Amino acid sequence: MQIAAIIQELESLAPPSLQESYDNAGLITGSGAWECTGILTTLDATEEVVKEAVARQCNLIVAHHPIVFAGLKKITGKTYIERTVISAIRRDIAIYAIHTNLDNVVKGGVNGRIAEKLGIVGGQPLLPKEGTLGKLFCFVPVDHLEAVRSAIFSAGAGFIGNYSECSYTVEGTGSFKAGEGTQPFVGQQGTRHYEKEVRLEAVLPAYLSGAVVKAMIAAHPYEEVAYDLVPLSNTHPNIGSGLIGELLTPMDEGQLLGRIKEVFKVPVVRHTRLTGRPVKKVAVCGGAGSFLISKALAAGANFYITADVKYHEFFDANDQFVLADIGHFESEQFTIDLLFEVLREKFRNFAVLKSDTKTNPVNYYY
Repeated sequence: MQIAAIIQELESLAPPSLQESYDNAGLITGSGAWECTGILTTLDATEEVVKEAVARQCNLIVAHHPIVFAGLKKITGKTYIERTVISAIRRDIAIYAIHTNLDNVVKGGVNGRIAEKLGIVGGQPLLPKEGTLGKLFCFVPVDHLEAVRSAIFSAGAGFIGNYSECSYTVEGTGSFKAGEGTQPFVGQQGTRHYEKEVRLEAVLPAYLSGAVVKAMIAAHPYEEVAYDLVPLSNTHPNIGSGLIGELLTPMDEGQLLGRIKEVFKVPVVRHTRLTGRPVKKVAVCGGAGSFLISKALAAGANFYITADVKYHEFFDANDQFVLADIGHFESEQFTIDLLFEVLREKFRNFAVLKSDTKTNPVNYYY
């Protein structure tokens, strides 16, 4: 099996177009044309992880964090980044990163897994990502409406929240005149033709625009298909930064802190002072999530769990909720299991392994 086939499955889970502008998700070393000997999932692709991949006969590392964020001007082995890249290239190891695009998938992504571990349900993005939805308008002869409609639904159009196969139609009359060299489905060359048509509309994820249009054209009888793609200001209910939901069973703040220590196996949780109020609504963001403090407050969260919070940012909680910092690695540790499970499900007869290498650079003395 080629590495490209594995990448295709990963990108169906978290399309590259969902990554943030500063990110560098995707294939960083190696080639999609290589035959894959095994997959190693990890949070960080370090030199030690590359050595582990070699030892375990895996030539594809699927990591959450990209080993290369900015461009490398020199590759001399001076930094851990350069040494990892050199080691991977020397040993023919492909490194694929699935980072903020996986963060931005609420259900099935990094924050969805955190919510699952803590018993948080009904998750919605704290900060919905803009530009994620579009609408397709196409014009179809009446007798071919259902074939075209079914084709665009199969390609991923027509989802609105938990509803599928959503569309709208309006009947009208279209006109066209076939020019020289055409083979019109109806009408004659050089003569204006009028045809009873239906305008078919459906919402679609922006990243599926190409696939939906391709399916629509394949099912359409016309030689030249008239259609429009329009970006929408509406946001996708499953795409964005962070997550907010509700605990299955409300608990007090001390109980939740204890639950966090137990689930994430952390020696310490940095947090703001307790408010004394029960916790029902909880916000989470794996990794550095201080940029979402105001969003969590606005959403009415009683508790916000994230990482990499700076000293003065703790004041932003303003005694309105408990802000808890559990550590960057600790907050994203379950991503390794997530990637392993997704790939194991898709490739049951293939070697998919979880890395045993500890990549957390932070240690605790206690």
